[in-house]
Amino acid sequence: MKKIVIVCGLIAGVISCSWGIFGEQFLDSSVSMNTRLFFGYASMVLAFSLIYVGVKSYRDKQGGGFISFGKALKISLLITLVASTVYVVLWMIDYYFFIPDFGKKYVELVRSDMVAKGASQAAIQKEVEEMTKTMQWYRNPFFNALITYSEIVPVGVIISLIVSLILKNRSKPAPASV
Repeated sequence: MKKIVIVCGLIAGVISCSWGIFGEQFLDSSVSMNTRLFFGYASMVLAFSLIYVGVKSYRDKQGGGFISFGKALKISLLITLVASTVYVVLWMIDYYFFIPDFGKKYVELVRSDMVAKGASQAAIQKEVEEMTKTMQWYRNPFFNALITYSEIVPVGVIISLIVSLILKNRSKPAPASV
């Protein structure tokens, strides 16, 4: 089980952060916030498809075709934990070493989206002030890690529950008679 969790978790972690890391490096500011968020969460869902692969592999190879909901959920959540940790660590490396001006870029992107949607100047100013304050907190590695975990963990938990429900067996298969 340990090997399945580590391998699937590591691969899922790299896939999940690939959009964020490469997208931030190569996209210009004309790509809207909604588009960025869509592709970011889509990459997380794609990455967490490895939960299905991991649980099915465990069920078929080590469980003899049987897995309980609890065991499937345990494996799923462990894969989520590994993948989420990889996501957080890679994001923090990218943030602190390669895009230290992320906060300014993010605030400007939010402001541009609000202008494009026709928001009032007062609403834009209020949002920019709040985002600027949040981005100052975001410089703290602990706060940064908490926020980053809060982006990915809920997606992994939802997919873990779905996969566990899909792959569980209600009873062990009958032994084959010879």
